[in-house]
Amino acid sequence: MRVTDGQAHRQPPVAIVGMSVLLPGSPDLDTYWRNLVGGVDAISDVPAGRWDAGFYAPDGGGDTPAAPDRVYCRRGGFVDEFARIEAARFGIMPNSVSGTEPDQLIALGVAAEAIADAGGEDRLPDRQRVGVVLGRGGYLTPGLVRLDQRVRTAHQLVRTLGELLPDLDPGQLDLVRDAFTERLGPDRPEAAIGLVPNLAASRIANRLDLRGPAYTVDAACASSLVAVDQAVGELASGRCDVMLAGGVHHCHDITLWSVFSQLRALSPSQRIRPFHRAADGLLIGEGTGVVVLKRLDDALRDGDRVYAVIRGTGVASDGRATGLVNPDPGGQTRAVRQAWRAAGLDPREPGAIGLLEAHGTATPAGDTAELTTLAEVFGPGGTPGETAVIGSVKSMIGHTMPAAGVAGLVKAALAVHHGRLLPTLHCDDPHPALAATRFSVLGAAEPWEAPVRRAAVNAFGFGGINAHVVLEQPPVPVAQRATTVVIEPERVLTLAADTPERLAELLAADDTTVRTTVTGRDARTRLGIVEPTAKRLALARRMVAKGRPWRGRNDIWFTPAPLLGAGPAATGPAAT
Repeated sequence: MRVTDGQAHRQPPVAIVGMSVLLPGSPDLDTYWRNLVGGVDAISDVPAGRWDAGFYAPDGGGDTPAAPDRVYCRRGGFVDEFARIEAARFGIMPNSVSGTEPDQLIALGVAAEAIADAGGEDRLPDRQRVGVVLGRGGYLTPGLVRLDQRVRTAHQLVRTLGELLPDLDPGQLDLVRDAFTERLGPDRPEAAIGLVPNLAASRIANRLDLRGPAYTVDAACASSLVAVDQAVGELASGRCDVMLAGGVHHCHDITLWSVFSQLRALSPSQRIRPFHRAADGLLIGEGTGVVVLKRLDDALRDGDRVYAVIRGTGVASDGRATGLVNPDPGGQTRAVRQAWRAAGLDPREPGAIGLLEAHGTATPAGDTAELTTLAEVFGPGGTPGETAVIGSVKSMIGHTMPAAGVAGLVKAALAVHHGRLLPTLHCDDPHPALAATRFSVLGAAEPWEAPVRRAAVNAFGFGGINAHVVLEQPPVPVAQRATTVVIEPERVLTLAADTPERLAELLAADDTTVRTTVTGRDARTRLGIVEPTAKRLALARRMVAKGRPWRGRNDIWFTPAPLLGAGPAATGPAAT
């Protein structure tokens, strides 16, 4: 299955050691996984207050061009109920929050949770060798909308009123301006810095003290996978030892909906049905996702939990195509093949791939072009036993634009990690071109049986920028492969108390006393420490003092309250 193309640029394998998301229906990673397995549809109507209901004109979904101030679709993926960030936790003054772009604060919170999922800040290397690359679009975001209304719209309103009603004196016009701007909320100069677009990444680096490269990239719908490609390059160059990569999109301003409405890209039926025969367009979603990346050798050396391994990435543009918004299989094919060459793998080999998380926007042109690409790169269908699964999480959360790639990457990495193939919604009558590929759609989750679980992710952006990532399961540690190795059982210290404060009191004793402490096992706050060395006890004291859940590299577990459900987080000594 190895490719011997001498011209191919081989990439070092990169481990995904931490992940976090805030997506429609999913405030965290565990909920996202449950929703993926259960096929939960998180699409809903636009929440009240997002934009004036007067913009909605359902009869505009025909063949005639939509008016700029009307949209014919009002369903999408939203995160309003989950977008609650404790800014003070990161040392951000409350008076600067209201004017800041929401995506900056949300990205900061999600990045912090991704680091926690990777073992916490104490497991980061030298901060000068930790960087951040975030995909973010150049859309008119909420903070900039308010500023534009305060500056430009208010001026135009007063000037127009003065021309139409010349009897109004300057004082009356000032009253109109004041009434208009008052509805926009308070105007604080210190909040203006929160409107600078690249701060979506820089704020993460600033608040979390990450001193490597920190920047945003805009590659339309491919942005977050391009960010991952950039992060892999930073690790391959040796400049960084840990990279945070992902994407953020929290822009449901009516102007964005107007653009997609005029392009006839929104679904007139208000349903997003990737790879369905009658798919008629996308639904806009919003969300944020961040992954923590390390070189695989470093992750294995450090004993990190590895969700999946990035074997190769590819990025290519369409070049001179028929149009800037018309998807081109040629450019997509180049990106996909580039990634598989970088991985040293042949995509046409039997068993080469088990899951393809597609771009799958449910636009007729987009789905057709992508299926053409898949048939070209992975070969035609028809070979017995060679069917792989194709999916698109957009069927559950909508198209999250710059964050779409990382939403798909996290989905694929979780599928590899848990060994489950996942469903795609609303595809009971597949696109005819799907039969010409080696892929099929699942209606329900099922076990993933394969010698090596390998997946790939597509993200194809407006303007002809295409990205592809190849993932596979991590190698089995040598100790697990060698049947003759005898593993001695590890001693586990378990402590329980009614509150984190009471648990901290127990830990305040000297190490010898703590190691011999015996408590009940039915209290709310619980701690488990494998082989309680002085270093691990010191780390446990810090984690308990912070009061936040902690699951380290299989050596410390801390639960400040009972775990809900039986998800993958409910494991380890502290959950028994």
